[in-house]
Amino acid sequence: MIQVEKLSFGFPAKDLYKEISFTLEVGQHCAFIGSNGVGKSTLVDMMIHPDQYLYDGKIIKDERCRIGYASQFAVRDKEQECTVFEYLSERFVENQQATVAVCEEMAVAEDAAPLFEKYQTLLDAFESMDGDHYANNIRKQLFVAGMRELEETRLSQLSGGEYKLLQIMREMLLSPNLLVLDEPDVFLDFDNLNRLCKLINGYNGTLLVVTHNRYLLNHCFNKLLHLENGDLQEYDGNYTEYRSSQLKEKLKLKLQNTSEQEEIERTQNMVNILRKRATILVNPVIGSAVNAKQTQLERLRARQIKAPFLEIREPKIELPVIEAISEHPVLSITDYQVSFDESLLKQISFELLAGEKVAIVGANGTGKTTLMRDIIKNHHPSIHIDENTSYACLSQLQGENIDEGKTVYEVMENFGFETREKIRAYLGNYCLEGDTLKQKAGQLSGGEKNLLQIAMIAATNAQLLILDEPTSHLDLYAQMALEKAISEYKGAVLMVSHDFYLVANCADYVLLVEDNTIRRMRTRSFRKMVYDKYFDQKYLEIDKKKQELEANITLAFQKNELITVEKLCSQLEALGASILVS
Repeated sequence: MIQVEKLSFGFPAKDLYKEISFTLEVGQHCAFIGSNGVGKSTLVDMMIHPDQYLYDGKIIKDERCRIGYASQFAVRDKEQECTVFEYLSERFVENQQATVAVCEEMAVAEDAAPLFEKYQTLLDAFESMDGDHYANNIRKQLFVAGMRELEETRLSQLSGGEYKLLQIMREMLLSPNLLVLDEPDVFLDFDNLNRLCKLINGYNGTLLVVTHNRYLLNHCFNKLLHLENGDLQEYDGNYTEYRSSQLKEKLKLKLQNTSEQEEIERTQNMVNILRKRATILVNPVIGSAVNAKQTQLERLRARQIKAPFLEIREPKIELPVIEAISEHPVLSITDYQVSFDESLLKQISFELLAGEKVAIVGANGTGKTTLMRDIIKNHHPSIHIDENTSYACLSQLQGENIDEGKTVYEVMENFGFETREKIRAYLGNYCLEGDTLKQKAGQLSGGEKNLLQIAMIAATNAQLLILDEPTSHLDLYAQMALEKAISEYKGAVLMVSHDFYLVANCADYVLLVEDNTIRRMRTRSFRKMVYDKYFDQKYLEIDKKKQELEANITLAFQKNELITVEKLCSQLEALGASILVS
């Protein structure tokens, strides 16, 4: 399908790839993973538009290869008043209309040859999209996604998540040779994430999907591309198998490295002994032995295992350290109501106590972000933030908190950091380092922008954090680091999130948005609801154990307890097999 050979590319401020190679074969469902800012979206764009880049190496694809693309940003034309079926059939209808117009021109043209060529091109395109059956294919896709009842619904009445799924569906229906989806899961609620999973698994074509979503990674793919530090690793298999393989390889390298270090130490001791003898006895044989051993030592050091590809950059997120404060309301909302997009939130009342962590959860388009924005502004008569409580916020509209025209350095200078050295040291903990600091904030990836927002929050003394989709765009390692940081934070947290793991592991209770209002439910009840309505309980429970095992493996590696690592890796492999069965 596509072959990339020894590809090297970078920007003036940052090298991205160093002689990476991989292939995508017909019918594969491939996940593309990697830390924030390593260049996943850029590589995707290079594959689609290779002529727009200057690079070393080769990107080989057939001239007839048609690539479909769905962006991570679903921008809806509010004036596009058509039904779901009309939207999905639009390109097929346009082709039919163009074909009819060419036929009419041919009927009166003196030289029909050029028009016949255009006519044949339109027919070929229609055939490649299986145009003769487009109506049935549309209804079939809607059925697979569980959206059959929306066929005659107007686009303006859809939630953002439903519209995003339609964009993906629309590209699938055109039957491209390769379909690329860039973070299709971002901001999707549980219901729409489930629908996306069904769409991906029901798609017969070749897929390349940039994603950090743990549920999709474990359920939808049979190949992985992993990009880190300019290098790329290709793996045939699913994410669970890949992660287990990573840790076993890391153990193997550690053991090999330990053996090499022992050999280096023995050789170094021998060199020291021989040098000591050479200072006492003037003997050319001893001198030669010293040189030989020194050469052997240098060879051992040169070939020892360096920091392996498996050592992933993991941010060190530490939220504000605050003193424990007495339980009193830091946020009060009384009889709040608001209209938006022909919907209404009404009779919203709740209090958030100091130290409580609460998640607002609900379907796409139910007004969660509207409520959060009113809380952040703190001007609404129904909303009161305690005047003695300092607060900080993270917005899913990242430009609200970050001046994207300034460099990362300038953003942090304006935030109060005094020297570049302090900025460099501080942001290094958030994997924002090197030439990234000289980039304009607007040029950062979505995940890097969120990490920058988190870094800014962590530098405050906030006693209340207001977080709108905090894990969106973050890579897997940043998601887990943020989850740990929120769990350890002593202040109050109010967050909107569709990340099941973040909500289930961090929230004291959940505020569920449904039927135009909010009801409080225990986290345990929330888990049960998710199990019953959306995801498989056995899978989620096994996956939680898997995360705990991986955390224990990381700790054992840090302590260099390699026997423990080996035992835990075996347990992880067995759990991985359980996930595949479930």
